[in-house]
Amino acid sequence: MHYGVSLPNFGVGVDAALLARWARDAEGAGWDGFFLWDHLFAFSPGPIDVVDPWIALTVAATTTTRVRLGTLVTPLPRRRPVVVARQTVTLDRLSGGRLVLGVGVGAFPYEWEYCGEEPDQRVRGDMLDEHLEVLDALWSGRPVRHRGTHYRLDGPDFAALCHPPPLHGRIPVWVAGTWPASAPGPRPLTRPFARAARRQGVVPMRTDGRWEVADTAGVRALVDGSRNEEAPAPFDLAVPGETAGGDDARGLLHADHEAAGATWWVEAVHPWRYGWSEGAAWPLEAMHERILAGP
Repeated sequence: MHYGVSLPNFGVGVDAALLARWARDAEGAGWDGFFLWDHLFAFSPGPIDVVDPWIALTVAATTTTRVRLGTLVTPLPRRRPVVVARQTVTLDRLSGGRLVLGVGVGAFPYEWEYCGEEPDQRVRGDMLDEHLEVLDALWSGRPVRHRGTHYRLDGPDFAALCHPPPLHGRIPVWVAGTWPASAPGPRPLTRPFARAARRQGVVPMRTDGRWEVADTAGVRALVDGSRNEEAPAPFDLAVPGETAGGDDARGLLHADHEAAGATWWVEAVHPWRYGWSEGAAWPLEAMHERILAGP
């Protein structure tokens, strides 16, 4: 199993240079991945610095050599495919092929309705599927024509235009989905997990409690049962969790999740786990210490 850290792209005193230093420290501490959230605003009405994750990851790519880099997750429906293709391939090549693209439909009205973006989550799901289809074509390095419901790449001379391909042929796409942990009996194959089964990985989450080993096993069984022979391999299952540095029990916990089918443990390093609330000091030191403690 691989181990990564996931951090907000905002915080008091947080900037691209700081996050790049933390990425370097994460690599030195033995982490395998350094992942940033991709939000437009901080989850607070107070003044909090917000960093563009792509710029921060670009700086991080120049300060690291081994650790995987990526967003967990980017809501693709509020981005244009040609721009995402250009940004991801540029960062992938700069990092030596270390980019992972986490994707989802997004949430929170202040990042959608309030900004004039598509408010309907189901429509955003359609946009996400079409966006990924267009990205596959743009990443191929071949000329592209596309005329879909939500995106168009077409014109008399457009077919002659193309992007360079990613360094290793494709960029792994991990799809986010909320796991219906409270549902009785077998879990249904919801749209996010069906989407993930066609890609290179899944990033599940729960909104009603802690992530458990049974959840890992359930996601692995559901997604593996939905993948066909044409699905790309290998397939990553990146499970969320919070452990304390120096806790001897964390090794057993990691082993249990690995046995249940997880390929990544993603340590959530956010301020709320340290008791942060509006008006309090942002726990930069505590977050940094957890990174330095390693997996």
